[in-house]
Amino acid sequence: MHHQFVPQQFYRTIGTHPIALTVQNGDSVSIPCVDAHGVDGNDQSVTAPGNPMSGPIAVAGLSIGDVLSVTFEHLEPLRGHGWSYPTLAGNVVDPEYIAAVPYAPGSTVPKEYWDLDRTAGIVRSRGTHGMVVTAPYKPMVGCFGVAPARGEAISTATSGPHGGNMDVRFFGTGCTIYLPVAVDGGLFFIGDAHLVQGCGEIGGTGVESAMQVDVRLSKAPMKSISWPRAEDATALYTIGNARPLDQALQHATSEMHRLLMECGADATSAAVIMSQLIEYHIGNVFDPAFTIVAKIAKSILIQHGLRSTFRD
Repeated sequence: MHHQFVPQQFYRTIGTHPIALTVQNGDSVSIPCVDAHGVDGNDQSVTAPGNPMSGPIAVAGLSIGDVLSVTFEHLEPLRGHGWSYPTLAGNVVDPEYIAAVPYAPGSTVPKEYWDLDRTAGIVRSRGTHGMVVTAPYKPMVGCFGVAPARGEAISTATSGPHGGNMDVRFFGTGCTIYLPVAVDGGLFFIGDAHLVQGCGEIGGTGVESAMQVDVRLSKAPMKSISWPRAEDATALYTIGNARPLDQALQHATSEMHRLLMECGADATSAAVIMSQLIEYHIGNVFDPAFTIVAKIAKSILIQHGLRSTFRD
């Protein structure tokens, strides 16, 4: 069954908030999301800024210890433009170089607006605060997750085992993300969509825009997981969220080892495959918790007779 979700309230924390919609296992949902500053597709400010989330959406029958599968089926911008900040975060450059970064930390940073050209498949900055820049149109979602355990409500500025503000640039159409369920129903939240974003979100933004996100929500055929996982047509991924960066890498690496054993590898073979064939990508390095993504190609798993997908 397909649902058209109409948010009545937005949240800047991911937690055990009142359920806005309950769907059945395997249902799809169209979810309109405002941008990171709470502005909708009509350029109207409808809620406070700070990565406001649409949701929460519960999945009937989903229990603590299960894994929620979220497949991004389609991402549709609700307006033809977005915005970014024309700067770099102070924590991504050498301390002695911060003075050379435009709009020093703590100062007011103006918005650079970008226009979407669907025909050319690009977004183009207006050049208000620098040269005109073009980038491939590659919509993705920066922040989403499920309610954490123990009644916590975690800011949408950060991330953790529940998901959150991970800002992984390939979390777009065709990607399936797996999230550990800590409360019955899962309670899924989503927002903070981008027309494009570089690795790390090192300026503090992607090209921010309002977007409708079509997702399919279901119980994943896998054991309990400790950290988010993902897959697309070509690879499996594990995600670690923490600070400092090496701790995020440790979480992602440990989860990948567990994943490969679930794919059929013994502990030693999994370690050998990882040590020679793993890839790493940087998610968000701007927010309170950093994100590291570990990647293994499905072709490698198939070559070694291992399971390569957890999709239905």
